[in-house]
Amino acid sequence: MDKMETAVLLSGGLDSSVALHWAHRNHRVRVALSFDYASNHAERELECAAWQADSLGIEHRVIDISSISAHLKSALLSGADDIPDGSYDEELMKQTVVPFRNGIFLSIAAGVAESCGAQQLVIAAHSGDHSIYPDCREEFMAAMTEAIRLGTYAGLGILRPFIHMSKGGIAAMGQDLGVDFSRTYSCYKGGAVHCGVCSTCMERREAFREAGIPDPTAYAPAK
Repeated sequence: MDKMETAVLLSGGLDSSVALHWAHRNHRVRVALSFDYASNHAERELECAAWQADSLGIEHRVIDISSISAHLKSALLSGADDIPDGSYDEELMKQTVVPFRNGIFLSIAAGVAESCGAQQLVIAAHSGDHSIYPDCREEFMAAMTEAIRLGTYAGLGILRPFIHMSKGGIAAMGQDLGVDFSRTYSCYKGGAVHCGVCSTCMERREAFREAGIPDPTAYAPAK
């Protein structure tokens, strides 16, 4: 089967970095697209996104939509002090949800991808996201795929290779693909090193444990 021209949504986190390497192996990646939406961890994530794209010789574009943050309610946009620590229940977890984030990203990415001559998008949504994030669920992804197909001359598709995989499975795949995980960033607080205690840091730790591979992440000392 011929490899297709592809655009990859690349945050600079663990999942999307593996998705970039997966797409690089299986398709022709035309561009990696990152979004600056003024999150707490934007600077750290975007640094990692740029490094991952450069390591594969892939063009990297950062799309600045930071002004939208003033119109969205989320702890992820309001400062590190608002990020809860530890594994928390669904109501606390919802505080870190950025409303319709993937819908916003995919809509913009579709326009950019078609303008670049790409035939498809890759996004790293996975099974562990489903319970909290409605815009990561397969029902949403399938509907968005159909909308983007109908709304583009290219009939763009959305590939979601991890939609039925756990984060640990993604980490294991990344190990096989040679991903440098020390050049990925997950922490919602956005510090120089991962805090180690917010929910996404704990999910990151668990992913490496589940995959049975070393965790190269620098975490802040436990308090």
